[in-house]
Amino acid sequence: MARMPTTPEDHVEAANPSALNTYDMIAEGYAAENATSLANAYYERPAMLELAGNVAGRRILDAGCGSGPLFAELRDRGAIVTGVDASAGMLEQARRRLGADADLQVADLAGPLPFPDEAFDDVIASLVLHYLEDWGPTLAELRRVLKPGGRLLVSVDHPFSVALFQHMAGEKPKYFETRSRTDEWTMGGQTVQMRFWDRPLHAMTEAFTAAGFRISVISEPPFAPEARELFPEELREIEPTRTRFLCFLFFVLEAALLVPRGQAV
Repeated sequence: MARMPTTPEDHVEAANPSALNTYDMIAEGYAAENATSLANAYYERPAMLELAGNVAGRRILDAGCGSGPLFAELRDRGAIVTGVDASAGMLEQARRRLGADADLQVADLAGPLPFPDEAFDDVIASLVLHYLEDWGPTLAELRRVLKPGGRLLVSVDHPFSVALFQHMAGEKPKYFETRSRTDEWTMGGQTVQMRFWDRPLHAMTEAFTAAGFRISVISEPPFAPEARELFPEELREIEPTRTRFLCFLFFVLEAALLVPRGQAV
């Protein structure tokens, strides 16, 4: 996905979200690519919807909703969906897709959320946690707005794939560290520096349990069956009998009942 800028003026350094939200710069281009790409449209989104199952009548927070493709799918399946994102530009794309009556709000997942306790049956955090250095406060907020027994569905960059790609590029992987990574993306005529925070699998699971979640599913799902015909070049090195590749890692977490301090379970 990384491409060189065409001119110096096209290059935007936007790794600091407090100065400028990077996604505002590439919102239209990102929304167009996300709608049809192998990784998003034929891998991550179908897998997330499969894990979500029957959502009819459930109140769902799409945390980091972007341009709203997952919001749209959940709503079509009968869910009552609220979307939040830190990028006003991405939410504008979402409004174009979803209509003026869609419940969309600007909110930074690194801070407090504008919702009461136990407001949602499910929270879906699709490809968003890997932008955060510290998961603790965010997971605590997501746990707060979930009903006891509610679900948090998460997808993130697969920690093994990140280490593998670094090794293939001749870099020394630092798998067991929580470390910053910057990738260059060019979309819609703009080139930006996208900053991610990679962490090992054990750091992810420890953060989930520390926030009061029980891990019910860890998934490395298959890509959609039609993807092989639509993306023959991208998938040509994967044997015909294989339907999986290293890309994202998925979790289904259950919000455990919070017991007041000093009270026996």
